[in-house]
Amino acid sequence: MKRILTLGLALSLSLLTAQAQHEHHTPPAKKETKKEVAPAAKKVAPAPKAKPSKLQPIKKKPAPLPAKAKAPATKPAATSTRKAPATTAPQDHSHHQMTSDSAQHQGHQMSADSLNKAKTSGHEGHTAPADTAKGHQHHPGMNMNHAAMASDTTQHSGMNHGTGGMSHGTGGMSHSFSRNLPMNRNGSGTSWHPDATPMYGYMKHAGDWMLMFHGQLWLRYNKQDIFNKGSRGDSQLDAPNWFMGMAQREVGKRGLLRFSVMMSLDELTMGDRGYPLLFQSGETYGGGKRLVDRQHPHDLFSEISVGYTHMLNQDMDVYGFFGYPGEPPVGPPVFMHRISAFNNPESPLGHHWQDATHITFGVATVGFRYKQFKLEGSNFTGREPDENRYDFDKARFDSYAARLSYNPTENWALQVSRGWLKSPESLEPEEDVTRTTASVLYSRPLAGGGDRFFTSAFIWGFNGGGHHKEHSAIAEANLQMDRTAIYGRYEYVQKTPGELDLTDQFDHHDVFDVHALTLGTSQRVANFANTYLTVGVQASVFAPDKLLKPLYGKAPVSGEIYLRLNPGLMMGSNRSRTSSSGMQHQH
Repeated sequence: MKRILTLGLALSLSLLTAQAQHEHHTPPAKKETKKEVAPAAKKVAPAPKAKPSKLQPIKKKPAPLPAKAKAPATKPAATSTRKAPATTAPQDHSHHQMTSDSAQHQGHQMSADSLNKAKTSGHEGHTAPADTAKGHQHHPGMNMNHAAMASDTTQHSGMNHGTGGMSHGTGGMSHSFSRNLPMNRNGSGTSWHPDATPMYGYMKHAGDWMLMFHGQLWLRYNKQDIFNKGSRGDSQLDAPNWFMGMAQREVGKRGLLRFSVMMSLDELTMGDRGYPLLFQSGETYGGGKRLVDRQHPHDLFSEISVGYTHMLNQDMDVYGFFGYPGEPPVGPPVFMHRISAFNNPESPLGHHWQDATHITFGVATVGFRYKQFKLEGSNFTGREPDENRYDFDKARFDSYAARLSYNPTENWALQVSRGWLKSPESLEPEEDVTRTTASVLYSRPLAGGGDRFFTSAFIWGFNGGGHHKEHSAIAEANLQMDRTAIYGRYEYVQKTPGELDLTDQFDHHDVFDVHALTLGTSQRVANFANTYLTVGVQASVFAPDKLLKPLYGKAPVSGEIYLRLNPGLMMGSNRSRTSSSGMQHQH
């Protein structure tokens, strides 16, 4: 063992000397090691400088070295007599690749003491050099994965080393608004998911840029009020859809730049009235007619945004976000991006109480992150999109919002937010709305890895101001068992006569309580080129307010059957295992 440790020490010294000579990835000169070296307890002189033109491989011992005795190539040790170069700012290591050994400790947060691991192996006096990352600073895309590390991505993506700032998202891509957070935390806009959230999409490297694409395309038959208990049901064959592309790259030593475009062909595939959904309300069609018992289609351009983040240190970031359109910090991630709603093609009935601002024409947001906390403020346009789904609405910047987010562990994401919306509805232009939301999102990978996980969301939303004093609540969950999924959603929402177009029958101060329960299952039937084809079926039962039963029936039932096409699970999404899912990765 003594000879093995001595040989590892000599190898580390040789690599360190070469690194000091060639900062920018120039391979160090290597001398053949002598068969007999000084004992580890004695001071070993640094290896002499070698001429770059005469590189020679190091002769290795016939006996294989244990993994612990190998010095990682990216972190050569320095002797106690060598001074570490002075630094003027904290070094960022978010762009470093992990060694293969680090993959064995997936889910673990490494403390500063772990850097002194060599002491337990008889290497007293050796510390990691302060400029470990110096030689890589001219490669802003180094945090992104390469083909050589693909097999390790699943086990170490999202893992953060407390002193090195090395945080990787799925496939080595960082979060869109932090170089020190995993990509799995990305939600819609600037919102947060739990770090253990799976992701579905395609990724590609283009120089220093990391590109990603994701989306969904449904083909379904939807029947509302199957048994015709009331007069408000309808049926339709349609194809809800959305597609999103993102690009990001590191800028210098501390910057992060990202762009995002989201599009939807809803109006082409379902018409200007959207799709049937009992008790749904919001927005207009056909020259100012109110949409009732239908979910509106989304705009062709649902997001065109740019964001820039500056890292103050590993624990603190400041960032700016501008979208036209974009999403202000009001509510949790929008339903189409929540994995707890991944298999449900329907919008929640409380959409306009919780996350309806996800398409806003004119958003400017600034935010500050400290460790697991994030505080955001925004100035944006309060008016919801008009019924012309192909244009760009006027940017007004007349509304404001603030949101506080907190991720206590990799499994949880919490937020509270409030938005002061100026004239959100075109049919009631004189009414302003104060929207308050709170949510708890949970995500946990299941044993066995791959496409196996449990996710859930609990969301509360309240619209106040003017004649508005209405609550909404939602509890949804998705159990994904590789090819098979079981999911459900319970909702409670308060609707007014105006929202249901019943002002000629009820007083405008009336409020109706509506409950809805949805259960569904889906089965993946094909996987080609990392693209999933899934078939599913779901049914909903509604419990309307007693005043609404003459119109809707006592307990109307709806159902639908669908096919869905979407990108497959990204490598590294199920990073945790049962034994480590309770551990923090960071931050």
